[in-house]
Amino acid sequence: MAEPQNYANHGKRPPVPFLVAWFATTAAAASFLYQLFVDFRVETLALFLTAAGASVGIPLARRFALGVQDRVIRLEERLRIEGLLADDLKSRIEDLTTDQLIGLRFASDAELSGLVRRVLDGELTDRKAIKQAVEDWRADHQRI
Repeated sequence: MAEPQNYANHGKRPPVPFLVAWFATTAAAASFLYQLFVDFRVETLALFLTAAGASVGIPLARRFALGVQDRVIRLEERLRIEGLLADDLKSRIEDLTTDQLIGLRFASDAELSGLVRRVLDGELTDRKAIKQAVEDWRADHQRI
């Protein structure tokens, strides 16, 4: 059985194939750039531009995927919070930032209201502090 998720073990690093692909395309771009200075050829220029584009595009693709995921988390948590909060807090849901909502997604339903109140009162401001304040961790195994 897998270890239960908590603040200490919930983070994910980029997968190895992603890092290998990014390193390989960056190294290829550097090699082609060197070749361009030694002996300019149109073919080498095309290879350099392709490798440089891939070297920039690979991290951007990951960044865009994470950005979309954050938007989905924001929507999901707003809907969840709206169903669980007291009426006095529901009107302040829009005051929560995306980072705060991402941190709150790990809170259990039972402790969510208290954490939202602490966030809105300014006691907890950033994602890390919110995650560290969660006592009953609600795991998210689908994070990219």
